[in-house]
Amino acid sequence: MTAQERRRTLLLSAAGLALAPPRLTWSQDVASTPQLDVPFVPTPPNVVDRMLGLARVDRGDTLYDLGCGDGRIVVTAASKYGARGVGIDLNPERIAEAQANARKAGVEQRVSFRVANLFETDLSPATVVSLYLLPEVNLKLRPRLWAQLKPGSRVVSHAFDMGPEWPPDETAQVDGRTIYLWIVTAAQKAVRKPGNGGKSLSKA
Repeated sequence: MTAQERRRTLLLSAAGLALAPPRLTWSQDVASTPQLDVPFVPTPPNVVDRMLGLARVDRGDTLYDLGCGDGRIVVTAASKYGARGVGIDLNPERIAEAQANARKAGVEQRVSFRVANLFETDLSPATVVSLYLLPEVNLKLRPRLWAQLKPGSRVVSHAFDMGPEWPPDETAQVDGRTIYLWIVTAAQKAVRKPGNGGKSLSKA
């Protein structure tokens, strides 16, 4: 883990600990956003490009970026690869910045940005989901990805994985940073069906 990734982990963890239990920082109501000053650590452009390349984003894709910050991943997916994109973030200032960046890039017709809770967002339209969150947030998000994404959908994460129960299909290194790629399968969706108790996949 690089120094910047360690800094992000420490800053986000500190922000999460400052909140009253039982809910994580990322699952607070939008009305509480001013109290959730989670530091924004932008993904470098070369990492953005590698994430989108590893996920094989193209014109047929709809990319959802969860915790989109200034929108750079969504904007790049639209401007460089022709994809449609949706950015989700709790911080209205970041969303305003993302919308401005989309206008500057001339892709505002292909993208949208929402002040919203990622744990309350319908992810089913996405064919690609991009992340730069915390390990524990990824783990909490994993069942929603399995339940809502269609088989063949891709999930790409900067720096943090999904735990041993969902090993990545591919990894890549960019300037010492790790990028992870997963492809959702029908088997993962099957374990989330009603009646199975929401059990995780067992390791073969």
